[in-house]
Amino acid sequence: MERIREALERAREERTHTGKGFGGSNQPAASISKGNETVDLIEYTQTRTIKVSRDFLREQRIVSGFEQGIFTDAYKILRTKVLQKMRENGWNALAVTSPGEDEGKTLTAINLAVSLAMEVDQTVLLVDADLRHPSVHQHFGLRDGPGLSDYLTAGTPLEEILVHPGIGRFVILPGGKPLLNSSEMLRSPKMVELVQELKSRYPSRIVLFDLPPVLSAADALAFSPYVDAALLVVEEAKTKAEDITRAAGLLDSTHLIGTVLNKSLEPDTRSKTPTGWIKHFLKRKGS
Repeated sequence: MERIREALERAREERTHTGKGFGGSNQPAASISKGNETVDLIEYTQTRTIKVSRDFLREQRIVSGFEQGIFTDAYKILRTKVLQKMRENGWNALAVTSPGEDEGKTLTAINLAVSLAMEVDQTVLLVDADLRHPSVHQHFGLRDGPGLSDYLTAGTPLEEILVHPGIGRFVILPGGKPLLNSSEMLRSPKMVELVQELKSRYPSRIVLFDLPPVLSAADALAFSPYVDAALLVVEEAKTKAEDITRAAGLLDSTHLIGTVLNKSLEPDTRSKTPTGWIKHFLKRKGS
């Protein structure tokens, strides 16, 4: 812990002298008026920016922040409830996970992160911490390249890894190459130091961590003490009640703020989107 404190102190000193930190330059580039508020526009000078077409995002089922409809409204409701819970407790680091495989945690994390980044006073960093099967970058059409695993194992600078996909105040930290010892790396001193730095660098930032499923690996269990809260994604007609109970029990080292019901089977005739795709309900722990 002493090494971590020393590293954080060095980082604070660097910020004082340079004004720069992880995530590129979060200094306002300009301001625009929106109603009675002045909104700062962010120019990312250190972080690589790419342009991802909305058609591609739509194909990847990333709709949050773009088209109006029942799905974007569902994410807005989820965003509002998450923000309320995070702000009332002074939290800014949230893990998104699921009990088992293929229950929609990564897509939920992405759409929630984009929706959060639409807030006028909010910046968002999405960290692909599923180091066994990193996939966030694929949803944005990015090629396999360096990521969090390379930062942890080879010291690749974050400035060479972070990506701004041209969406609001939203930045991605890709996972990088898969790791067999992912749980050990997620609780390593370097990762703990990074989490503390990401949490404390910018007051307006929320950091989302896409974690592996709780019941398929030790990663989420190993990493959960370092975040403020967790969100559990479950799939209707697939996730078993006993698996939800087991997963919630294993996450007792952090605050489980709710569950997200994903891939609802309820048909919807108001939308041209395939029925049964996604619907969200944020519930209180234990409900």
